Amino acid sequence: MSSSKTNRREFLKTTGLGLTALSLSDGLLSSTGKGTRPNIIFIMSDDHAAHALSCYGSKINQTPHLDRLAQEGMRFDNCFCTNSICAPSRAVILTRKYSHLNGILDNRLKFDGTQQTFPKLLQQAGYQTAMIGKWHLKSDSTGFDYWNILPGQGDYYNPDLIAMGERKQYPGYVTDIITDIALDWLTRRDSQKPFCLMYQHKAPHRNWMPGPKYLNLYDNEEIPEPATLFDDYATKSRAAFEQEMTIEKHLWDGHDLKFIPETAKATEDSRLWLREIGRLTPEQRKLWDEAYEAENKAFKEAKLTGKDLTRWKYQRYIKDYLRSVASIDENVGRLLDYLDENDLAKNTIVVYTSDQGFYLGDHGWFDKRFMYEESLRMPLLVRYPEEIMAGSVNTDIVLNLDFAPTFLDYAGVSTPADMQGVSMKPILHGKTPADWRQAMYYHYYEFPGAHSVKKHYGIRTQTHKLIHFYDDIDAWELYDLIKDPEELKNVYDDPTYSEVVKQLKADLKALQEKYQDTEAMQYNDEK
Repeated sequence: MSSSKTNRREFLKTTGLGLTALSLSDGLLSSTGKGTRPNIIFIMSDDHAAHALSCYGSKINQTPHLDRLAQEGMRFDNCFCTNSICAPSRAVILTRKYSHLNGILDNRLKFDGTQQTFPKLLQQAGYQTAMIGKWHLKSDSTGFDYWNILPGQGDYYNPDLIAMGERKQYPGYVTDIITDIALDWLTRRDSQKPFCLMYQHKAPHRNWMPGPKYLNLYDNEEIPEPATLFDDYATKSRAAFEQEMTIEKHLWDGHDLKFIPETAKATEDSRLWLREIGRLTPEQRKLWDEAYEAENKAFKEAKLTGKDLTRWKYQRYIKDYLRSVASIDENVGRLLDYLDENDLAKNTIVVYTSDQGFYLGDHGWFDKRFMYEESLRMPLLVRYPEEIMAGSVNTDIVLNLDFAPTFLDYAGVSTPADMQGVSMKPILHGKTPADWRQAMYYHYYEFPGAHSVKKHYGIRTQTHKLIHFYDDIDAWELYDLIKDPEELKNVYDDPTYSEVVKQLKADLKALQEKYQDTEAMQYNDEK
């Protein structure tokens, strides 16, 4: 470090301005001293599993526009979330802190918008900032020059959005609408300033309502089933047996499976579904009825049971999920075309991810939450033609915790001292630091709660995963990810792995200390 920078740092400390002032000072200096700073577009969908992108080898769908980002940038094969549930992941991305420090342990809590977030730091360093689409944090967006967000989960058809505090209904399909608003903001922004746009989709979140254009996609096709659709959880703990997210038992007839109720039954399912279809215009309702009525009639006449019924439910669920993904892919293509047509592609970092992974029938499930691979893994595609080699692939362990430090690094804004996570910029340049993490820490909290997934935490390395379920349960699970990538065999009690368990528990404790999750440590020695 140069003497002038050392003196400046000391001066800021002695005057009480501290690291935040240093961050802003560095960011502002970089805008004049390092030339043009890149624009940043952060695209995030909700519940889009990596194995539903063709660039990740999907066997069930094609995503050509999203694949462009992989072909023209870097694909991360080991990007993971720290808490696999919507609001907590979003809070981690914004604050660069684990859930126990940013206050959002689960979906039931309200985000404290006064916290330091990366959009605020970018905004203070001269960036224009915008948040458009799904916010899902029970509070108004802060740190943005412009925001226009869905209330709560939002609706697929003719949704309400809240623009700078004013609520308004927009006609059409939500994925198209969010893109329209994003493109409009890009057109109206101040072209003399760099920008950061958070462009975030509702889809493909439950209840997977496809847009009109894709209602008949996959008709007369059989989507391949996952190998673990009928997993019997033979070696897993009772946490796997007591969850409520199976294809077999927990998909609702109306809300999830799209049966138009013959009468308005007084059930939560019927109320939700009647509200959803009640938002459709007569033209939309006609398309909807035509898409589903014949198949629904055939299903009722077939009177399926057992595995045949589960298979039918899987097909209905996965087709609607993939139809929702198709709209995202199309609209990301619209955005990429806009960047090309307006000479923005070269100096814009484009990131695509999802707030977490999702079970696409894997282990017989839908939803997320568990630390098993399909839920833990996030897609992450990053394109920046100026610096990232086209078609590159990385296998280092990276986290949603690392997104904000990376954006700040590219913007020339120094990393605040309280920030957890590390900038991925060296990795994006093809040079993984020698001290890069070899393991990641995970902690899930929402129990009792939706889907009844037990509280648990764990550690994942490149070769093994150790999970501890706690609270109303005390169970450990260990998986050898090299020999058993589908995590079907829990080897925690296998003497062959005793040294692995010992080392992983020591590493787990070290990560809990590093990330200040000291309360969790009281459960480490229960068994």
